[in-house]
Amino acid sequence: MIKLENVSLQRGTKFLLEEASLTIHPGQKWGIIGSNGCGKSTLFQMLTGKLAEDAGSLSIPSDWRIAHMAQEVSAVKRCAEDYVLDGDKILRRIENDIANAQAKDDGEALAKGFAELEQVDGYTAQARAQRLLAGLGFKPADGKRDVSDFSGGWRIRLNLAQALMCPSDLLLLDEPTNHLDLDATLWLENWLKQYSGTLIIISHDRDFLDNVIGNIVSFENCKLVSYTGGYSDYEIQRAERLAQQAIAFSKQQERIAEIEQFVNRFRAKATKARQAQSRLKELDRMEKIAPAHVDSPFDFRFPKPEKLPQVLITLSEAAIGYSADAPIADKIEFGVLGSSRIGLLGHNGAGKTTLIKTLSNMIPLVGGQRSEGQHLRIGYFAQHQLESLDTKGTPLLHLRRLTPKETEQKMRDFLGSFGFHGDKALDTVGNFSGGEKARLALAIIAWQKPNLLLLDEPTNHLDLEMRHALTVALQAFEGAVIIVSHDRHLLRSTVEEFVLVDNGKVAEFDGDLEDYRNWLSNENKESKEAEAEASNKNEPNKADKKQLRQNAAALRDKLKPYTNAIKKLEKQMETLQEKLAKLEEELADPELYQTGGDKLKTLLKQQGELRSQLAETEEEWFIKSDELEALNAEVQ
Repeated sequence: MIKLENVSLQRGTKFLLEEASLTIHPGQKWGIIGSNGCGKSTLFQMLTGKLAEDAGSLSIPSDWRIAHMAQEVSAVKRCAEDYVLDGDKILRRIENDIANAQAKDDGEALAKGFAELEQVDGYTAQARAQRLLAGLGFKPADGKRDVSDFSGGWRIRLNLAQALMCPSDLLLLDEPTNHLDLDATLWLENWLKQYSGTLIIISHDRDFLDNVIGNIVSFENCKLVSYTGGYSDYEIQRAERLAQQAIAFSKQQERIAEIEQFVNRFRAKATKARQAQSRLKELDRMEKIAPAHVDSPFDFRFPKPEKLPQVLITLSEAAIGYSADAPIADKIEFGVLGSSRIGLLGHNGAGKTTLIKTLSNMIPLVGGQRSEGQHLRIGYFAQHQLESLDTKGTPLLHLRRLTPKETEQKMRDFLGSFGFHGDKALDTVGNFSGGEKARLALAIIAWQKPNLLLLDEPTNHLDLEMRHALTVALQAFEGAVIIVSHDRHLLRSTVEEFVLVDNGKVAEFDGDLEDYRNWLSNENKESKEAEAEASNKNEPNKADKKQLRQNAAALRDKLKPYTNAIKKLEKQMETLQEKLAKLEEELADPELYQTGGDKLKTLLKQQGELRSQLAETEEEWFIKSDELEALNAEVQ
């Protein structure tokens, strides 16, 4: 078993753990929760032996094999399939022994090596690696691509596959769903349910925790507090304990009253029986667990829209994508009303993000018509926006640039509801974690009072308390909401209908998330049957293979103009960013806002023009990059 006894762990002057104790028995599945920065990942470093406790003792059986999901991976020139197989170090050692025995013509050593290979099920290792890649959303051809070809998020998926490939007695996973879509998250749940070793997961995905783990350990006041059951059980147990202690009773009652209002409002609007009942059960449960979040540092709201048209956006006979000749989806009839609350479902790459980008005007339609209601005001959140924040600016400065005449106190009060209290509102974004950047991006959106929220994976990097606060804020929001998310609790609690983006079409999905899980299972079954049928067909003859090589060569010639265009755009972006950085250094001078005048107006106008140019250049870069990636996939 794993045993921590009176463990203390200090970072600088801050205690992360102080005389904390915890016992984990073999085969148990535990979820670790706590606010960002409380010490969850540091605890993992202790468990892997990379860090020693300052006091107390930590014991783990010496013969346990430990698998750990790395958070970073360098752009190595190694194919993805081999990279995943590297996770099985025993397999790689045996393969190396066999190679050495063959080189030395040592028959005895060779026989021993092949016996060991059979013992560790080495003959099926490649097939197992391929199944892991497929389950995590990789296409069959991706297994032969270099790790360096993939983006950061997909490399993290490769790290996860490598950890799952490793035979282990203890599996440590740190935020495994952060870079997964809903399909891959559901697959991972099923895989982990069958895992026979001891599992410890750090996660901010409550549904994932509910479906996988059987115990929760929470970081509370530098202690490790254990709870039996999943995350939902933790909330109820903690709510009961806090209620019994009568902590902040009046605030608890206020929060419960707010959630009761949400329940009543949405019960009155319930029309589709299956979805409505699922959602109402979730909201009823939220009333009971409200006290568990009474000490949350986040308590924000999306302001009421100044104007809310009945019809916000209408797409007619629309086609979305990056080319009219090959749209991702077409013949789309889609309307967004002022009361719409929509969750987008569909396979990875089917077009959910493309639809969101199109609705936000980030990319134009490639066919059909779009009409907008008067006074449409969009708040768009996507992960790439975190990188566009001014790293030298402060949260306060970001809001000041939007509303130069607003009082500092009002901006500080608003930022405080997102967790940017006191000096944190004056800290530069360059010092922020991913979660803090995500909170700031959401704060900037809320500050502008949109009447349509378009949210693409808004919960990535957010801890459980912030996710809960976002859920409550979205429930109270009086405008329209469209969400792409792998966080099922967020979807279940905030949207009223689902739209399926798949197979080139955008259509209403008649069902709830459990129906979608069943739909995915059927789709995967049909896909496997089709693959099995295709594998039984004869391989191409030599003439066909020659033609395929010639076609691939011709396609490679097409890549060059795209790579040249991307390099040119990157230079343009670099130049614009340098100009913008110099300009924003001037705008960071507080005296400038006190004196005001023509200089401030001129600088703000130049800033707006540069940001507009940069946004257009970045969008062109995204389009070219997507086109290049599509061609690359075709070549391979």
